[in-house]
Amino acid sequence: MARFILLLLLVLFVLRAVWRLFHGIVQGALEADRPRDARSVQAGVKMARDPVCGTFVVPSRALTTTHAGETLYFCSEKCLNAYRKRG
Repeated sequence: MARFILLLLLVLFVLRAVWRLFHGIVQGALEADRPRDARSVQAGVKMARDPVCGTFVVPSRALTTTHAGETLYFCSEKCLNAYRKRG
């Protein structure tokens, strides 16, 4: 009897996994035709590297400062303040 219950649980688990996989594929196919919202990052945007922590940031969303005629991009105020303290 215990063997039957374990087999039934295994079958249910496998069916649920297959169903979730199928459902995810269908959802992905349906959402591929929808336009993206304005908050999503556009493909092909060149990223800038934060000189303090090395994080890559989208220039339009980053904090900036200018040093020696070059614009530097920062991921957070913490990194911007750390850079200002250094130099």
